[in-house]
Amino acid sequence: MAKLSLVVPCYNEGENVIPFHEAAVKALGDGELEIVYIDDGSRDATLHNLKKIYARGDCKVKIVSFSRNFGKESGIYAGLEHATGDYICIIDADLQQRPEIVRDMVAILEEQPDVDVVAAYQDRRGEGKVLSFFKRSFYKVINRLSKVALQPDASDFRTFRKSVRDSLLSLGEYHRFSKGIFAWVGYNTAFIPYTACARVNGKTKWSFWKLFNYAIEGIIGFSTAPLRLATLLGSVTGVAALIYLICVIVEKLTRGIAVPGYATIIVLILLLSSVQLFCIGIIGEYVGRNFEQSKNRPVYIAKEIVGEEE
Repeated sequence: MAKLSLVVPCYNEGENVIPFHEAAVKALGDGELEIVYIDDGSRDATLHNLKKIYARGDCKVKIVSFSRNFGKESGIYAGLEHATGDYICIIDADLQQRPEIVRDMVAILEEQPDVDVVAAYQDRRGEGKVLSFFKRSFYKVINRLSKVALQPDASDFRTFRKSVRDSLLSLGEYHRFSKGIFAWVGYNTAFIPYTACARVNGKTKWSFWKLFNYAIEGIIGFSTAPLRLATLLGSVTGVAALIYLICVIVEKLTRGIAVPGYATIIVLILLLSSVQLFCIGIIGEYVGRNFEQSKNRPVYIAKEIVGEEE
């Protein structure tokens, strides 16, 4: 098997990193294996346990420790920068994504030279109906609005060739949405189903609001349709206001009744104001991202890097 690099973002996974490492070495240690762990500003014993893993020396290990929590997307980016394998796999440390599946991914890449990426999607989800509904709705919305198509339920759990990694790193955007970036760079992708296992220890770091913000990030990052929506809303309300004005004038001239009073004016002001604020909010999301990108700040800051002496 060609050299394989695992990119493993970790945030408060102190109880999971050692079981994960043992499972990864057992499943993949018969080849040339490199594991790049990213400590994303963890507040527990994650970094301490990662250094214990490094001291074992049972495979090549690199540790990139952030100065604070920059988020999983930054962790993935850092891992890609430090991975040197012919094949690179992004995988979580909680063992919901089993290392044994990576063997199947690598086998597909080796047997099918025309395939560049093997991505896993969950065939059965153990989450609630409400969350599942919102996730399905997100994929429907973003696939309608975006110029690139996202595979529903496809996760960041995927294995790909080094050329794909180089393409991903060439995109220097600050706000990153990996699912969209993978779709944007293209390459031939094979999708395989997998069933997520239960977490070994701890609870998921993804709350509903974090997922919601992540979805907004994806929509804004890969579509300008919301800006067109603001234009459309402004046009529709403008036409509606003009029609209403004509109706009021005609009614006044033909029937001589009083112009609608206070209640009507207040309702119209509130309606038009809410549309204006909504459109300004959409524009503000895009302007804010341009503002942050223009600062040219790094995607992450590494406080400490272990295992890269060579």
